[in-house]
Amino acid sequence: MEEKIELSGREQRKVLFRLLSYTKPHKKIIGWAFLLLVLTTVGDIVLPILVKIFIDDYLTPENLEYKPLLILGSTYMGIQIVKGILLFFQLVRFQEIALYIIQQLRIDVFSKVQALGLKYFDKTPAGSIVSRVTNDTEAIKDMFVTVISTFIQSGFLLSGIFIAMFILNVKLALFCVVIIPILIFVMALYRKLSSRYYLDMRERLSQLNAKLSESLQGMAIIQVFRQEKRLRQEFGAINDKHYQAGMKNIKIDALLLRPAIDLIYIFALIIVLSYFGITSFETSVKIGVIYAFINYLDRFFEPVNQMMMRLSLFQQAIVAGSRVFRLLDEDALAPAQQNDGTKRIDQAKIEFKDLSFSYDGKRDVLKNITFTANPGETVALVGHTGSGKSSIINLMMRFYEFDRGEILIDGESIRNYSKTELREKLGLVLQDPFLFYGTVKDNIKLHDQTMSDEQIEEAAKFVQANTFIERLEGGYNHRVVERGSTFSSGQRQLIAFARTIAANPKVLVLDEATANIDTETEEAIQTALAKMRKGRTTIAIAHRLSTIQDADLILVLHQGEIIERGNHQELLAHGGLYHKMYLLQNGLVEKLEDAVN
Repeated sequence: MEEKIELSGREQRKVLFRLLSYTKPHKKIIGWAFLLLVLTTVGDIVLPILVKIFIDDYLTPENLEYKPLLILGSTYMGIQIVKGILLFFQLVRFQEIALYIIQQLRIDVFSKVQALGLKYFDKTPAGSIVSRVTNDTEAIKDMFVTVISTFIQSGFLLSGIFIAMFILNVKLALFCVVIIPILIFVMALYRKLSSRYYLDMRERLSQLNAKLSESLQGMAIIQVFRQEKRLRQEFGAINDKHYQAGMKNIKIDALLLRPAIDLIYIFALIIVLSYFGITSFETSVKIGVIYAFINYLDRFFEPVNQMMMRLSLFQQAIVAGSRVFRLLDEDALAPAQQNDGTKRIDQAKIEFKDLSFSYDGKRDVLKNITFTANPGETVALVGHTGSGKSSIINLMMRFYEFDRGEILIDGESIRNYSKTELREKLGLVLQDPFLFYGTVKDNIKLHDQTMSDEQIEEAAKFVQANTFIERLEGGYNHRVVERGSTFSSGQRQLIAFARTIAANPKVLVLDEATANIDTETEEAIQTALAKMRKGRTTIAIAHRLSTIQDADLILVLHQGEIIERGNHQELLAHGGLYHKMYLLQNGLVEKLEDAVN
């Protein structure tokens, strides 16, 4: 999803202060880092003064006394050595702070993603989210590692240099003060121009990640339908836009960073040398003072150059931070529960009362849905694609929020139970089960440390998954690759069944759970499901009507409405849509034509 967002100066400052707020838990480490930074800066300021003293007091008058020169030289070398040691520890401390901050920021972003509702993921590509958690936070890390330390060190250094300049020559020092507004103007201009291009680059990078993620997940379809060329063209088009945004920013860097500052520095150097040249006609000028002032002028522009070169990293970090904070501020959260954590699901009686729902707020996909599933009963949902079957399950599982009608469990609104209680008591098996990277055992118990190996094996035996699991290399410790791609769809489904049974839910929710299982396995599963449903309330979506003929209640949905209800025999006798679907699935075309006529 492409976003076009401009960042004003105020918004950029807001992002910066919010990023800096992450430094609060690390005040002690930051204090030590700043102390080391101040000490190294003092060393940078003192060294030119020592050289000035050597030139004016010893070299020019040829006063080459051994002891004072030894002390002066030793002091110079000692400061250099101590400065190098302090610089090492300073860099380590700033790196440590940056890693702590990025670690916490990534945890915050990942936790936020876990708390978002499915509505957010419906509209946001997975690759875009990955880009914010990885690439954007890495750009922020660069700011804390190099930019903050450079800016602060440069600030200390510039302050010290100004003090030394005023001591040497007040007029020239005042001239350097006049240069500061020019430098600030260049920085502000760069910030304004570069922010839009950095934002564009970040958005394009996010789109590249999204396209790559989509391509990897759909590689089989891409190759089967020979879509490689089209995908390459689409990826190349996005990549070209990323390149164009990068080139625009490079041109700005080339103009406003080092070249512009170097030009200002050359003019400043010409004026300083001209001043000393003109002054020398009237009075003597000490060579040490000229050296020290030119050295300070050079040292004045060196931190300015460093700040300008780091400004690009700073802008990238601010843009990346704005993207990360937009995700952290996202309000499309999973539906909230209004509970005190004490209510429990006991009988598992489920009631839908006049429930209507729309995904986009415009078109209702469910209209006045009303039915009751008594404890231990099985309610089956059938209907054509798009009739609203999965939406009923999505609302019952609290994946989406509804605002019209009510869902009750044991007479209590579904909103009044904690999420933990709902997740523990409602067991969901999807048509396309998801397996995590790890072992078969891990995928059944989902890292529940209270679940024993015996319980895991018992759950597998219950759904007759133990037969193929025990033949695997390592058995229950067999490694599962990403999404369980080395298993057949039926094997993945059996593991998902075992996972649900191991959790021992009160309510069983089946979203066409036997669709990907072969006929022979399905017969075994149906036997297992019959045992599973005993003592459990079951809501089942079914496309194959043969799997739900023994359901206590069958609801036939059409365009979001319940148009028929009853058991299998009643619905066949009614001769409506269910009867037509049954004849069609059983290949009784002639009878279907008679029914239509």
